[in-house]
Amino acid sequence: MGAKKKLLQIKEAFQLAQKPHQNQAKLVVALKNTYNQLEDKEDFHEKFIHFLKYAMIVYRREPAVEQVINFVAKFVTSFYQMEKEDGCEEGEEDNLLLNYVFNFLLQSHTANSHAVRFRTCQLVNKILGNMPENAQIDDDLFDKINEAMLIRLQDKFSNVRIQAVLALSRLQDPKDENCPVVNIYNTLLENDSNSEVRRAVLSCIAPSARTLPKIVGRTMDVKEAVRKQAYEVLAEKIHMRALSIAQRVKLLQQGLNDRSDAVKEVMKKKLLQAWLRLTEGDVLELLHRLDVENCPEVAIPVLNAIFSLSPLHDFVQNCKNLDNRKLIPLEDLTAENVLYWRCLCEYLKSKGEEGEDLLEQVLPEPAIYADYLLSYLQNMPVLSEEQKEDFTCFENLMTKEFIGQQLVLIIGCMDTTEEGGRKHLLGTLQNILILPATSAALISLLAERLLSIVKDDDRRIQVIAEIISEVREPIVTVDQPVDVAEIRKRELKLAEIKVKLFEAKEALEECITLQDFNRASVLKEEITELEHRKNELIKEAEQPEIKETRVEKNDPETLLKCLMMCYELLKIMSLSKGIGPTISEIIESLILPGITNVHPAVRNMAVLCLGCCALHNKEFARQHFALLLQVLQIDNIKVKLSALKAIFDQLMLFGIEPFKARRGNAHSRTENCEEQSETIEKEDSAMIHSLLQLLSGFLDSEFSELRTEAAEGIAKLMFSGRLLSAKLLSRLVLLWYNPVTEEDIRLRHCLGVFFPLFAYANRSNQECFEEAYLPTLQTLLNAPATSPLAEIDIGNVSELLVDLTRPSGLKPQSKKSQDYQDLTVHDSLAMKICNGILMDPTAPDVRVYAKALNSLELSSSSTENLLVLLNEILEKVKDKLCQKAIKKIKMNLTKGPNVDKDHSERTEETGLSEGTQETDITLSENTIQNEEENNKDALHTPANEVKSKATAKLKSTRNKAGKGQWKAAAEVRSVSRRKTGTTVKCGSESGDEIPESVPMSSSRPSRRAKTVALEKTRMNLSRLLNREADQ
Repeated sequence: MGAKKKLLQIKEAFQLAQKPHQNQAKLVVALKNTYNQLEDKEDFHEKFIHFLKYAMIVYRREPAVEQVINFVAKFVTSFYQMEKEDGCEEGEEDNLLLNYVFNFLLQSHTANSHAVRFRTCQLVNKILGNMPENAQIDDDLFDKINEAMLIRLQDKFSNVRIQAVLALSRLQDPKDENCPVVNIYNTLLENDSNSEVRRAVLSCIAPSARTLPKIVGRTMDVKEAVRKQAYEVLAEKIHMRALSIAQRVKLLQQGLNDRSDAVKEVMKKKLLQAWLRLTEGDVLELLHRLDVENCPEVAIPVLNAIFSLSPLHDFVQNCKNLDNRKLIPLEDLTAENVLYWRCLCEYLKSKGEEGEDLLEQVLPEPAIYADYLLSYLQNMPVLSEEQKEDFTCFENLMTKEFIGQQLVLIIGCMDTTEEGGRKHLLGTLQNILILPATSAALISLLAERLLSIVKDDDRRIQVIAEIISEVREPIVTVDQPVDVAEIRKRELKLAEIKVKLFEAKEALEECITLQDFNRASVLKEEITELEHRKNELIKEAEQPEIKETRVEKNDPETLLKCLMMCYELLKIMSLSKGIGPTISEIIESLILPGITNVHPAVRNMAVLCLGCCALHNKEFARQHFALLLQVLQIDNIKVKLSALKAIFDQLMLFGIEPFKARRGNAHSRTENCEEQSETIEKEDSAMIHSLLQLLSGFLDSEFSELRTEAAEGIAKLMFSGRLLSAKLLSRLVLLWYNPVTEEDIRLRHCLGVFFPLFAYANRSNQECFEEAYLPTLQTLLNAPATSPLAEIDIGNVSELLVDLTRPSGLKPQSKKSQDYQDLTVHDSLAMKICNGILMDPTAPDVRVYAKALNSLELSSSSTENLLVLLNEILEKVKDKLCQKAIKKIKMNLTKGPNVDKDHSERTEETGLSEGTQETDITLSENTIQNEEENNKDALHTPANEVKSKATAKLKSTRNKAGKGQWKAAAEVRSVSRRKTGTTVKCGSESGDEIPESVPMSSSRPSRRAKTVALEKTRMNLSRLLNREADQ
């Protein structure tokens, strides 16, 4: 028993380290004991590295291998700790193993095997990570590790790059402006193609003034996992004060509206809670740091997120600002606490019965609240011209207006079913609207709340008409001018009464003397009457005559208030109500004069009101259509925008028919006269042409707002079946690609959704795209070098138009209908393209056409005619690539008699699997599940699903924007099915644990080269991918 304990051998230690429940700390101590008792340290080093190599050649993350790597890291770093604890004598000897292992790793990092490179970087990371916080290593060793890991950051295997990133985390110096590690981290964050590498960098990068913008930028990463990591880093490592108010608002806006629920959860439970902790749980202080006045649209979802994480009772009980009347005292109202109050009320109301009970604890009765609102708004300051120039005064007014808006919005949470409270609230709202001090910023909200309480349209019209009358023509007291003749008459009358009074008094005295008491009593009554008349005349002489009269006000502020109320009324009125006498009077006295007002704000509101009135009555719309067109041509941009919206709304609702020239009396005058009838038709045609020319002219406007509104309006008209024009469709396609519109997000999103929805709705729409194909490409080919259109990739446009005209993309309803004939749209397009090539066989664009021909889904019906044209093309075209493409088409046409076989052959050529093809076709078919006005077929896809699918396509287009100079052109990939390379790449990246292959070159290889390369890739990487799939 006293015999010396057997020493642990290296091989035995490595075998034991592989066991899952092995106590590695004891193992480290035992092997260290062996090391200390050995005299030949070199032999130990060599054997140690020998056994380590067995683990380093395994790439898969096997548990046994991971245990060995952890054991090695702990064993090597244990010597460093011992050196620091026990002194320096043994330190040099012990450091030999550490240096020996590091030297071996640094020699191995350039190995051909990606497994060795991966394990090398992993070991460096583990060893550095196991060292104490204040650890120091030799400068030369530091530089060598730094240099080696920086090289490995450029490794083609993402897992190697990840480990290199982790290894360098302790070698970065955020204080050094030229730190190479920080610089490479910044570069990887923005440019590395693998999401897991970007995630690793986020977890390692030290926050600093240089790195903060990069970290914030990753909150907009395309990958959900990276966005999550970015928000976690911001929550854990970055103080709120390091971010500007704009950055805080942007982060909250993006995080709470993220398409991923997981990112939203991180935003709510981590970043938002971290910021709340920094404000010691004070929600109002957090709101103050977000500047709620300028961004209530962000503060509201923030408050809703905070409310959703705690029981409702807690927030109701903690509502300390309310007094015993359940109101915030007027002097204590701030932008933060009133917004909090409003959001809490709205949140409680949205929670149904449970919320309704709690709502009673934070809201008073409507009558009490109405008086409270009136008392606040009555004290709103009215600034003079001098005060408006004083920023402090103006800022104070803006804050008061914001508070007023929130107080008005709280009315929507109130229960107005009780009649007494409702009547009082209505009366108060009417009085507030009539008050001259009421700001124009509050009018729309007040009118909206008032009209939401009144349910009957007739009553609504009456109430608003009365308020407009009171505001426009208030009762004013006027002093009557003094008339000299009147004064003279009054004086004479007074003198006459005095004489009669004197005579009556004398007669009274005589009667009393004669004791004629009956006569005396009569005289006494006369005297009393005369005294009364005398006093009245004296009072009239002392007080000037005051008269009450109505005075019409025409100042811009009053007119704007009246028009705002009118606009809110017209918006909420039912379209079936029409235009009654009261509305007609308002139009004549207020709206039409407002169109010609000097002030732009008044004109704009008048145009909006006129547009709403036109929607209520077709005849009224016809009469005033010319006026809106006139406004559209001569007014400023804001008013033009309102007029353009109004015109598109009317065309959508009524179509073009009501607005044709001489519509009213054309039938009576030309009943039996064909010539005059033709003349009328020509005039109508000219009118429609000029109208479309005017509207489409705004597509080239220098103002992006007008451009966007025109494009959206034309797209709506086409989608609803009111308009079908290949020329306009071509212009919309060119507008979508035009680099000038790159910053117009709304325009590009609108058109990106419209194109597939419109094209796949029915065959006639696809025929419109077919008709637009050649003119669109010719426009691009003929564009001068100085034009932005010259930057567009023509081949990309061709791919889009070919894809949009695919027969397989049509809705199932359209396929079954009678317009799904034997000859498909692609058959017709093929003929046109062939004729286009034959027109100029030597032109450079023949390659684009030949490539397009290869992408078409051709039916057997067109084979015979098409082969004749293809033979003719082969004779005339000299371009070898073009000839090759044409021969390929001929071979497919002669080989496969039916469409499906031909299409499947093409699919195999592009390397697309059968499953992918089916999915893609399904996407094309299901993307367009929206209803046209003339299409009565039932729908099978919900609207939100349609929107998400269309948006997904649009997003895929944006991913290609960075390749080459064709930034706008590359965006078209959303509706192109020929995107095999992208599909494969995305697929590999979606499995985050699988290392990504080398990014593909932006130059596009030939189809045959792609097919061969893809097959080789499948053979070579199959084993590797299978290995990594288990990680």
